[in-house]
Amino acid sequence: MTKNDTNQTPSVQIISQYIKDLSFEAPNLPHILGDLKSAPAITVDIDVRVNKTDNPKMFSVDLHIKGTAKRPDDNREIFICELLYGALVAADVPAEHLEPVLIVQIPHMLFPYARAIVANITREAGLPPLQINPVDFAMLYHKKLKNQENNKSN
Repeated sequence: MTKNDTNQTPSVQIISQYIKDLSFEAPNLPHILGDLKSAPAITVDIDVRVNKTDNPKMFSVDLHIKGTAKRPDDNREIFICELLYGALVAADVPAEHLEPVLIVQIPHMLFPYARAIVANITREAGLPPLQINPVDFAMLYHKKLKNQENNKSN
């Protein structure tokens, strides 16, 4: 590379993936299942957080998933599952592309692993596995940007 050559090939690498936090509660098992007459009300919330590290080209990306199941008739909880699944990421990309890479592409790569952990933990609890539908992280990112714009204009 010559002194005047400033065009470098962008690179993104997941250095490691890990479970930062995992919590599962089934406060009303097993007696709550015996009289369950209809499908439980299931909600899944997903959030992505990015943190800088001491190295300006390394980031921590956290995928937070919270799944809950409640009885539809009396709203008693069947289970609550929370997972904070993280990755250490090396990203050498132009500044204008960094946020979409970290908030869209990296979570898209992490999601299948996090989804499997949630499904396994609910199955190991003696319940049907919670199969989380695929997530459109680009849509979540654009929604977040729109909310930020709306908050600035108010």
